[in-house]
Amino acid sequence: MKLLNLDVFYAILGVFLLLVAGRAAGDRRQPKRWGTALFWGLLAVVFLAGKQLPPLVVGYMVLAMVVLAATKQLSGPHSHTTTAEERAASAERLQNKLFWPALLIPVTAVVSTLLLSKLHVGDFWLLDSANVTVSSVCLGAIVAVVAGLRLTRAPLATPVAEGSRLLQTVGWALILPQLLAALGGIFAVAGVGPVVADLVARALPTQFPFVAVVAYCVGMALFTMCMGNAFAAFPVITLGIGLPFIVVKHGGNPAIMAAIGMLSGYCGTLMTPMAANFNIVPALLLELKDKNAVIKAQLPLGLTILGANIALMYFCVYRF
Repeated sequence: MKLLNLDVFYAILGVFLLLVAGRAAGDRRQPKRWGTALFWGLLAVVFLAGKQLPPLVVGYMVLAMVVLAATKQLSGPHSHTTTAEERAASAERLQNKLFWPALLIPVTAVVSTLLLSKLHVGDFWLLDSANVTVSSVCLGAIVAVVAGLRLTRAPLATPVAEGSRLLQTVGWALILPQLLAALGGIFAVAGVGPVVADLVARALPTQFPFVAVVAYCVGMALFTMCMGNAFAAFPVITLGIGLPFIVVKHGGNPAIMAAIGMLSGYCGTLMTPMAANFNIVPALLLELKDKNAVIKAQLPLGLTILGANIALMYFCVYRF
C-alpha cells in the first residue's frame, strides 16, 4: 500500500480544477464564462474519475474540450486579483525570497526520490515506487504552496484565486503537450515510422553513418516543430530513422541515440509556435507586443544546440 501515489495527486488536481471551473462560472464579468467553466470542469472529471470511466467516454470528453478551444469558447480572467500597486509593494517587501518556494520543488523532488521513497513499514510505503519521480515532484509542488503561504502570509484562498487566474490565462495550451504526445503514439501505432524510413532511404545516402545521424537529429527537430512536442516526434522518428539506420544498419548505441535524439527534438521545441505553452504563452503573460518574440530570441540557440547534438551523437553513438 502506498500513502502518496499518483491517484492522490490526481484527486488534488481534480479538486483544484473544479474550483477553477466554479470561479469561471461565477465570474459574470468574464465574457465566455460558461465555455471556460465547461472546459476546466471536463478536465477536472478526467483527473478525478478517468480510471473509472470507459476510455470511449474520456475520449469524447477530450474531443469536447478540443471543440471548445477550437471554437474559441474560452476566455481569460477579466483582471488581476490584486492591483499593480499591491503587487509592487509585495515584491519590494519579499524581494528574492519569492524564489525560495519555487526552488523547494526540485529540492523536495530530489530528497523524496533518494530518501522518502525508501521509507516503509512492512508493505506500507510512503511513496509509490512505480512513479517515484513524478510523485516526488507533485509532493514538492504542495510543499512549495505551503511555504509560499507562510512566506507571503497570504490567506488560504490565494493559491486557488491566483492559480485560477494563471490557469485561465494559459488556457487550452496547458494540455497541448499531453494531446500531442498522445498523437505521436497514435502515429507510431498507425505505422508512420516505416513510411518515414522508406522516404528517408529513398532521399538520403543513409549508407554513410554521418548522414544517418544528421537525418535523425534534424528529423527529430523538424517533426517536433510540426507537432509542437518532442515526445510526439520521438516514437515516429526513432522507429523511422533512428533504429533502422543508426542502430541496425550501422551498429550504433541505442541508449546514446535516444538520449541525444530527445535533446535534438527539444531544439525544435525552441523554434516553433506549435509549442504554444513554451513559446506563445510566455509572450502573452509578459504582455510582449510580438507574440513570436520568445521564438526569435531562442532561434540562434536552438540551431547551435542542434549542431552540437549532431556532432556529439556522431562522435559517441558509434564508439561507445
